[in-house]
Amino acid sequence: MDPAWQMDRVPEPVTLRPGGVEQFGSVTELLDILRARRADGSTPGTRADGHRVALAIEGGGNRAAYSAGMALGLDELGLTACFDAVYGTSGGALNGAWLLTGEAQRWLPSWASPEVAAAGVNDPRRLLRGGALVDLRVLVEHVYGHITPMDFEAILANPVTFHPMATDAATGEAVDLHPYVVDRTTLQDALRASSCLPMIAGRPVRLGGRGFVDGGLSEAVPFQTALVQGATHVLVLRTRREDQTVTTSRAERAVLAPYFALLARGAGRSHGRRHLAYAAADAASHADVVQVRPPLGSPDVSRLGGSLDTVAEAIGIGRDVVVELFA
Repeated sequence: MDPAWQMDRVPEPVTLRPGGVEQFGSVTELLDILRARRADGSTPGTRADGHRVALAIEGGGNRAAYSAGMALGLDELGLTACFDAVYGTSGGALNGAWLLTGEAQRWLPSWASPEVAAAGVNDPRRLLRGGALVDLRVLVEHVYGHITPMDFEAILANPVTFHPMATDAATGEAVDLHPYVVDRTTLQDALRASSCLPMIAGRPVRLGGRGFVDGGLSEAVPFQTALVQGATHVLVLRTRREDQTVTTSRAERAVLAPYFALLARGAGRSHGRRHLAYAAADAASHADVVQVRPPLGSPDVSRLGGSLDTVAEAIGIGRDVVVELFA
């Protein structure tokens, strides 16, 4: 299976590289910037190249196993410190956090860990007790505290800034939670907020006096915020193949309507328009945005399900795509 990635349409000539990867001028520029930074060992605040390079990571529940593999590939190539900022939505925010701990190669593969799967983050039995199907406190406090320990202090201290994205429950706006993250507790809350699927994960997460739900409702592919905040180049790690589309069924809207009406009216409006946000990402025309995708033919990974073997396969595919891109 050949790696595949999508990028902006630019007029420069196409050159075919091993593995069938197409290389355009703007991609060459971004890769050269990252390689030069790796060679000179520069870090944010010490760069002399005049660029601000961001990494933007799409989520998608367990489908984020693809972006986990891509992030793993970047870290194996020694490129993590070559970015100035990491933006992530939902599962993409979790992957971005792991990338900035310095232990990405150890823990990013834990998306396929039997111990994590058995920890009870997703547990339908909670519904019988009036609880949420997905308990994000179990994830960030138990799993990330004891099973796959996440070094929250390393993320906070990393000169590569971390920007988890969420949706304001009241307004429906995409919000960069970076200004709210000041310590371990607020970082954990930001990770929960970015991943708080409406109804499935319970009530909106409170942070800074505001309620937030899953960032995928407003900016599932968080490259636009990166550009607004001054990025000159963005490498985007996608979790959907080019042939996968986003739709919102009438049944889904009906089921979620009471939740939005009571707890997140603004987010409900964003939910109804989220397909437009994906369409904007798919048609990104900025000359310095490079999008990396799972290849056509890669296995489907559902948001909340999928076998561990399939999740592990997705991690491996994502890694291979990035390694091939930089080969």
